[in-house]
Amino acid sequence: MLAAVLLITAVLGTVLSINLGRCGTDCAQSSATKATTGDKTPPAGPAVLAITPEPGADDVDPLAPVSVTAASGTLIDVVMVNEQGNRIVGIMTPDSTVWKPGVPLGFGRTYTVTARASGINGPPTQLVSRFSTLIPHNQTKVSLTTTAGTLLRDGAVYGIGTVVVARFDEPIIDKAAAERRLAVTTSPPVRGSWYWLDDQNAHWRPPQYFSPGTDVSVEANIYGAPLGQGLYGQEDARVKFKIGDAHVAIADDLTKQVSVYNNGQLVRAMPTSMGMGGSETVNGQTISFWTQRGIYTVMDKADRVVMDSSTYGLPINSRLGYRETISLATRISTDGIYLHQLDSTVWAQGNTNVSHGCLNLSEDNARWFFDFSVPGDIVEVRNTGGEPLQVWQNGDWSMPWDQWLQGSALS
Repeated sequence: MLAAVLLITAVLGTVLSINLGRCGTDCAQSSATKATTGDKTPPAGPAVLAITPEPGADDVDPLAPVSVTAASGTLIDVVMVNEQGNRIVGIMTPDSTVWKPGVPLGFGRTYTVTARASGINGPPTQLVSRFSTLIPHNQTKVSLTTTAGTLLRDGAVYGIGTVVVARFDEPIIDKAAAERRLAVTTSPPVRGSWYWLDDQNAHWRPPQYFSPGTDVSVEANIYGAPLGQGLYGQEDARVKFKIGDAHVAIADDLTKQVSVYNNGQLVRAMPTSMGMGGSETVNGQTISFWTQRGIYTVMDKADRVVMDSSTYGLPINSRLGYRETISLATRISTDGIYLHQLDSTVWAQGNTNVSHGCLNLSEDNARWFFDFSVPGDIVEVRNTGGEPLQVWQNGDWSMPWDQWLQGSALS
């Protein structure tokens, strides 16, 4: 559908004509041939016009075919306007027998089509038709984002672990219909699949990390698409971006080091102090202090972040509660795991785990990693205790590929 829309957009309002009238002896021979073969010229008479949809039609799908056809004769002009009098641009075939709108129609609109055509040696014919498009009970918009919820930016560079998120602003009833409207294409080609995290968020990734230099194009062609129980797509969305260098950081609890690789080469080793382990139950909620093992990606970063334990159920005035402003913080999980500066634990970095789950670094190392990393970079945590990282926590890459495939509505 996109290719068709692009073609139409390229020639909006243009009427093409092709002159095939190069005459001479060939024409004489052609006329003689027609005479001898019995070829007949169409009889004279007025043009015959047909308009689709039929006059008076209601609840027309905005994506349904709309056309004016001269069954005999040729079109002189076609004027299509909405109820506000705004003209709809269109495209006519080279032989001036078919006209179609050049842009998608709107929901809940009334359109009037006035067409004039000339017949063969007959008077001009005019036909007027009016129809209305359906009014949806509800519509949904889609945003193309990172796992942090930040919009993917055209032309931006992201890491090899980038996960594309189609985030709908309404719960989707017919996920299969929505997924058929979502497309990710890459150069070089990479296969991948969507995974529905919940009723509003579909995530896409390939089986393995992207190769550096891959171009990625994402399209959500949902406009006018019925998505179940009266819900329709409100507008399309698309974005293109590029995959940068392969940044992989491996945090190993056995060594208490974060080893950072750039395109396979070790470029930095940073002592760290990770989660102290154990848990505490507060008001019936069990809070873990492990840095969960698994494959994370860089989500976003901020020079200053207020970290407040009460946001995940641990009161500030409790034994392990806290509220403080942290510098040079690079976030890797939805529930608040960061690699960040913390000078007060430099003594423990490289030998003892004392944090609530974050990866503490010295100021120098935190600043270097902050400047080095981009959203989508890989951070793998190994050999820690506690529960493994879950998909909802930004653990898309922690899920085996065969299980990921089962999360598609089309599987």
